[in-house]
Amino acid sequence: MKQSTNKCKIILASKSPRRKYLLQQAGINFCVIDSGFDETLIKKTDPKTYTKLLAKKKALSVWHNYPNDWVIGADTIVVIDSKILGKPKNRAQAKTMLTSLSGKTHKVITGFTICSKTYNKIISKPVETDVEFKKLTKQEIRWYTNTDEPFDKAGAYAIQGLGTFLVRKINGSYTNVVGLPVCEVIEILLDEGALSFTDRFSDKE
Repeated sequence: MKQSTNKCKIILASKSPRRKYLLQQAGINFCVIDSGFDETLIKKTDPKTYTKLLAKKKALSVWHNYPNDWVIGADTIVVIDSKILGKPKNRAQAKTMLTSLSGKTHKVITGFTICSKTYNKIISKPVETDVEFKKLTKQEIRWYTNTDEPFDKAGAYAIQGLGTFLVRKINGSYTNVVGLPVCEVIEILLDEGALSFTDRFSDKE
C-alpha cells in the first residue's frame, strides 16, 4: 500500500457496504481500505472488550501505511444471554440464531476505533443498543433465512433490510445496529479536528 494524499483525510478500514452507506449519508468525504484483519485471531471474551479490540486491530492494520490520515475501524456483534453471536456460516446456524433471538431483547454492540499515527491518537469506544424481537414463527424464520440476507450479518439479520419486520422496538442508536454509531463517530472526528462542518458541507449562502 502507498501512503495516501490529503485528498482522503478519513479512511474507513472496512469493506462493509452498510458502514460505507452510513458515512456517505452523513456527507463525509472518506476512502475505503479493507483492513484484511483475520477476526478469528481474537479470542472471544467480554463482549465490549472483544468488539473494541477487534475494531482497534482493524484500524491499526491500516494506519501504519497511512500516517497522515484518520482511520476508522469497527466491529459489530449481537449478544443474547451473555453469548456472542457472529455471522452465521450456513442456513442452519442462521435459523438457530434467529430462534434464540425470537421474542427476546438482545444487545447489539459496535466497538469502534478512530486513530491517527501522526497525531498519536487511538480512541476506542463501544456503543450498545437494546433490540427487541417479535415472537417469530417457524415459517417466518424459514422464509427469512431463504432470502440469503442473514449470511453476512451479526446475529443473522439486517434491521435496515428485509429483517426490519423482525424488530418490535429498539432502545439506543439505530445506526449502531446497522453497523456504525454515526453520532458518536462524528462527535470524535469533530473533537479531534479530523472533520469540520466546512469539510462536510459546501457554503451556498
